[in-house]
Amino acid sequence: MVSLSVCGRSPVVCSIILCSYLDAFDKMLAPEFVSHTKLLPGHKPDREGYKRTIAEYAATFSNRRFIVEEQVAEADKVVSRVTAHATHDRKAFLGVAPTGKEATYKTIFIHRISGGKIAEEWSLGTVGPKMMGQHLEQEERERERIEQELIVARDIQHTSLPKEVPQLEGWQISPYYQPAREVGGDFYDFHLLSEGRLGLVVGDATGKGVPAALVMSTTLGMLQLAARALDFPSPGEVLKQVNETLLARIPSNMFVTCFYAILEPESGRLSYANAGHDLPYLWHSGECEELRARGMPLGLMPGMGYEEKETVLQGATAPSSTLTAWLRPTTRKERCSAFRACRRSCPSSLRRRARWGRHYSRSSTPS
Repeated sequence: MVSLSVCGRSPVVCSIILCSYLDAFDKMLAPEFVSHTKLLPGHKPDREGYKRTIAEYAATFSNRRFIVEEQVAEADKVVSRVTAHATHDRKAFLGVAPTGKEATYKTIFIHRISGGKIAEEWSLGTVGPKMMGQHLEQEERERERIEQELIVARDIQHTSLPKEVPQLEGWQISPYYQPAREVGGDFYDFHLLSEGRLGLVVGDATGKGVPAALVMSTTLGMLQLAARALDFPSPGEVLKQVNETLLARIPSNMFVTCFYAILEPESGRLSYANAGHDLPYLWHSGECEELRARGMPLGLMPGMGYEEKETVLQGATAPSSTLTAWLRPTTRKERCSAFRACRRSCPSSLRRRARWGRHYSRSSTPS
């Protein structure tokens, strides 16, 4: 039998009760102390690593109370059954966020005593399993929150997109929109303008989920207002006005790319500007052409100007033309389907660049 006394208690009991007082361990732990219980990640099973683990416990839990339910000593071994009560309210522990609730943990300690100090420790308790259970519960709640957020984002996205496609005599406009699993900020729209002109919009707000859906919805509304407010809007003017308005209304880490074009159905004249969006492609007479126009994304910097270009989609120059603006394909199968037409008619240099294009198309074929 071994009988030891520190402050009227055995060093084992003191090590349990005074676990938040690290100086006490210098007196109770042998220099060659080894813990055979798995400590926190990155903590070595020696004296210093054990002290770091205890310090981590103390920094995580408040209102710590320890009850030694039973203790048995024989030869150089001491076995203790301990119940601990503590409130997890200070910081995350083992991947579990603070709950602010008091919890009860039970642990059995086996200590080997050498030279009046604790030389080795083995323990088995409920801290790990309970923490794992809480971690799984928190993950489940987080999954439910994300799923609910995706439902809300999809609702915002679908509500914001146009319900009908404009019908123009001699023209076919064919939007194809298939959302990805992760809801983002992809959008398209049509603006009925003065003198029978039609505004065509395709764009993408950065990010995922509700934030991207809200920015997307805000941008669509601003584009509509800008197009209606201007007497005879041009694509560059619309994008310039929306950029200034959007800049003060979205988070600084977000922006919007947008291609804006105005079609004059009678003449086939298409004027366009681009705010950093992926390049659209124009197919005519078996040729594939990129529609380039310089411009920064919307909501990124103030005072931006947007270059305007124009082309003709009918007449002698292009008796049959197809304009395609892309949103993001998400899987290899979708990319192959979306770009099959491009592979047949684009030069190889354009095909390489088009591979990462986007998934929304408008086709225009005047009779």
